[in-house]
Amino acid sequence: MKKYILAAIGIAIFMACNNTTSTTEQIAENNEQKAVHEGEILLKKNCYVCHHPTMETGRIAPPMQYVKEHYIKEGTTEAEFTEAFISFIKHPTREKAKMPGAIANFGLMPQQAFPEETLQKIADYIYNNQIDGPGDFQEHKKKQGKGLGKHIESEQKTELSKADRGLEYALSTKAVLGKNLMGKIQSEGTIGALEFCNIKAIPLTDSMAKVHHALISRVTDQPRNQNNLASNNELSTLSFFKQQASEGLEQEPVLREENGKTYFYFPIMTNSMCMQCHGKPGTDIENSTLAAIKAKYPKDKATGYGVNEVRGMWRVVMD
Repeated sequence: MKKYILAAIGIAIFMACNNTTSTTEQIAENNEQKAVHEGEILLKKNCYVCHHPTMETGRIAPPMQYVKEHYIKEGTTEAEFTEAFISFIKHPTREKAKMPGAIANFGLMPQQAFPEETLQKIADYIYNNQIDGPGDFQEHKKKQGKGLGKHIESEQKTELSKADRGLEYALSTKAVLGKNLMGKIQSEGTIGALEFCNIKAIPLTDSMAKVHHALISRVTDQPRNQNNLASNNELSTLSFFKQQASEGLEQEPVLREENGKTYFYFPIMTNSMCMQCHGKPGTDIENSTLAAIKAKYPKDKATGYGVNEVRGMWRVVMD
């Protein structure tokens, strides 16, 4: 009888050890997953299209580490930085700007509308982490010998998920289009930008598709170019994104598997700059621009938008 009791105790101890090991491994795995700061993901998704840290040519905004350098001086608290940073993003004005040189080079940043929680997480990440940037800036920082916030460098090289891969393809294409569009607006005005969209936007998108070995396009329920009309199946995804935007939620990609391919969707949001061609006729869109739109796109339906509305969505088709 005693042997049976001892055996039972032994088994119980063994099972307890196994459970403890399993629990410990699970905690370690959870901690590893949490090592990637959520603010970093949001920063790359929402800000790096314009404020890319390492783009050498064709910039449409200063790199993010330059922004940090101007906003965070010796003695700047995290609360002070967060307040100034979020205030400018919500309502960009020349009076609030801490980078007048950037405004002279790139123009005033278009007004953006992000959930408060998103901005708080991005600000937390910027303040407390080192932001990568161009080599000349890194050399400058070395000479200065200054470090602000808690500089944490960690790079995890893992295979991208389908969602991350689709987002990377969409945002890199958006960056190329945005760079060229901003250049046209600055050099030739709104009409020049309209001409660019009419002739160059689709070929540029196709060229990025070849780079990424995927099919990349933009679709919408209110097309300017009728080739960009969303399918019936895609209209429900657009409605989902619009609902998310109306509730002020952070947008997440939508994936759909079909016929051995992965369809990735991510919303295209309007900002104040978009209103020049996609806002309300007679209020946001000048008559000369409206006339040019009607001449180039007789069936145009892409007007009447406000800031921070879903204009359409990126569609990336991957094997």
